[in-house]
Amino acid sequence: MPIPLKFSEVHRVPCMDKPLHVSHHQSMSSTPTTTAELDQLISTPDEATIESLRHSSGEFAVLGAGGKMGFHVCLMLRQALQALGRKQRVRAISRFGSVRARNEFEAIGCDVFAADLSEPDQLKQLPNSENVFFLAGVKFGTANDPALLNRMNVVMPQVVAEQFRNSSIVALSTGCVYSFVTPESGGSTESDETEPPGDYAKSCQGREQAFVDAAGKFGTKSALIRLNYSIDLRYGVLVDVARKVLDGEAIDLSTGYVNVIWQGDAIRHTIQSLGHVASPPLALNVTGPGVLRVRDLATEFAKRFDREAFFTSKESPTAWLNNAAKSHAMFGKPQVSIDHMLDWVADWLKNDGELLGKPTHFETRIGNY
Repeated sequence: MPIPLKFSEVHRVPCMDKPLHVSHHQSMSSTPTTTAELDQLISTPDEATIESLRHSSGEFAVLGAGGKMGFHVCLMLRQALQALGRKQRVRAISRFGSVRARNEFEAIGCDVFAADLSEPDQLKQLPNSENVFFLAGVKFGTANDPALLNRMNVVMPQVVAEQFRNSSIVALSTGCVYSFVTPESGGSTESDETEPPGDYAKSCQGREQAFVDAAGKFGTKSALIRLNYSIDLRYGVLVDVARKVLDGEAIDLSTGYVNVIWQGDAIRHTIQSLGHVASPPLALNVTGPGVLRVRDLATEFAKRFDREAFFTSKESPTAWLNNAAKSHAMFGKPQVSIDHMLDWVADWLKNDGELLGKPTHFETRIGNY
C-alpha cells in the first residue's frame, strides 16, 4: 500500500519521485480572493509554454471553449502569444448560450464563434485553423440518454476530425479510458490497454477512435490528452472532498484513491503537447506525480477547517489512476504542489468563494453518469 500521507510531499507509491513544488507561482502562493485573480493564477503561461509556441504558425481554435477549462486555455494561449509578440488569432468556439459568456472571451481578445459542433452545417461554416484544441463532449446526465452520449462523444468528434483533418489537433480525453488498477501499480501508462467500464467511459474510447481514424484516412496529426483530475478552486475532486468535510457530510470511500493536477499545470502541458502531435495520435497521460488517498485528503481538510472528517463505505482495492511519467519527462513535473492546492481550496471555501456546483462524482465506479 502507499506510504502514509505527509503533505510536505505527495502521497505516493514508494518508488515514485518527489513532486516539484511551486516555482514561478511562488510569489503567488497566497490564495486568490476573486475569480479574476483565480483565472489569472490558472492561466499564466510559464517560459516552457511560451517557448513551445514560438515556431507555431497559423491561427488557433479552441472548440468547446465554453466548458470548464476552455476560458483558461484561451487566456493562456493569448498571453503566451502576446509574450512572443505574435498576432495569431485565438478563436473561441462554443454554443455560447449567453451574452455574458461571449463577452468574457471577447474581453481577452478572442474571436468568438457560436456554433453547435454536433451540427455539420454549422461546423463547416467555421474558419480553418491550423492549430485546434478540442475540449467538447458530455458526461453528466447521460446515464439515461445513450443517444446523446453517442452523438456528442462519438459522432461529433468524427465530424470535427474530418473538418479539421489538415490541422494539428490536441483533443482532451480522460483517464477513464483505462481499466481500474491498484494504487501499488503507480497507475495506468499510455501503453496499457483501454478497457473501461460503463457507457460514458466507452464513449470516450469512441472519441479517441475518431482521431485515430482521421490519422489513418487523412494523415491527421493529433495528441490525446488523458486528463485525471484537474483542480480549480470552484470545482474538482478536492472541492468535493473539502465541502463534505466543511458541511459535516460523510465522504464515500468507494473510490479511495485519486490523481489530481492543478488546472494551470494541466493546461500548460496540454498546450505544450501541440508540438508533439503525431499520426497515429500521441496518447499522453496528464496528471499529478503521485497517488493520493481520499481518506488522507479529507483528514488534511479537517485540520484546516478544525472539523472532524466522516466516512462511509469501504475503500475498493482499485481505482482509475494514471501514471504521468511520460508527460513529466517531456514537460517537467507540475509546478503547483498538493500542499498549495489544499491550502487554496480550504481558504477559498472558508471565504465563500464562487463555486460552479458541478460535483465530479469521482467516487462513482460504474462509468455511467
